[in-house]
Amino acid sequence: MLELLDAGPAAWEAAQTLAEALGARPALQVHESQGHPWWWPLSSVRLRAPVPRPRGVRDFYAFEQHVQTAYAIRGQAMPAEWYELPVFYFSNAQSIVGPTAAVAAPAESQELDFELEVAAVVGRPGRDLDPQEAERHIFGFTVMNDWSARDLQRREMRVGLGPAKGKDFATSLGPWLVTSDELAPHRAGRPGVYDLEMRARINGVERSQGNWKSLYHSFGAMLARASADVDLVPGDVIGSGTVGSGSLLELTAGQGPWLQPGDVVELEIEALGVLANTVGPHPHPLSR
Repeated sequence: MLELLDAGPAAWEAAQTLAEALGARPALQVHESQGHPWWWPLSSVRLRAPVPRPRGVRDFYAFEQHVQTAYAIRGQAMPAEWYELPVFYFSNAQSIVGPTAAVAAPAESQELDFELEVAAVVGRPGRDLDPQEAERHIFGFTVMNDWSARDLQRREMRVGLGPAKGKDFATSLGPWLVTSDELAPHRAGRPGVYDLEMRARINGVERSQGNWKSLYHSFGAMLARASADVDLVPGDVIGSGTVGSGSLLELTAGQGPWLQPGDVVELEIEALGVLANTVGPHPHPLSR
């Protein structure tokens, strides 16, 4: 995927032309070329993350409802600065997992949470981008689960830095990467903002519902901020932050119950698909 992103628009157009040609000729779907089939039934493959090893992962804090609720749970008022500029933290590009992968809480955590987010994948490099023009640097979008160990996060945030170890153990992306042109009918006015429903289910029971268009800071604004004085490169991932109600932290006022081994978490964004992961067995605590 990184090679495809690096190849640029000419290669993307060639890939699109090939896909459209094959799709228009059903006979080719069952023929083989040089010993390899053109098509595989989805049931016969295991999908990896669309970008298994991003070149960077920045996760923003751009949905107002989520941020308001999180501050209220801590008994704090919303900082005025949040409205003035989009803020983000760097996550771990080496801990990306795809659909169906099992995700376990860190060894020292008992409070595993999901977070329902949208992620943009950068396709064109850029620096000091204008918010109104930044969207053209996005190759496409995917569903993102920013897994959180709330007990670890709570401790480290008291120090005034982070989140870090409360976040860096796993981030799910998938099930596929949807190019921006596919979403054009759903545009909601601002750069990189679409009128698309977002839902989260645990063990088949819907727990939260939101909409992408409720973003306070647009993806255009997020990319502009991320690229200020630095280069964005193809393969960088930009997360939106959690949609309102899109975490157990909000749904339970920070009290739990939290995710348990065996739970199936499904995050769905209209037009982007369903990202499903199972919570794996809790690892043994680290020896001291």
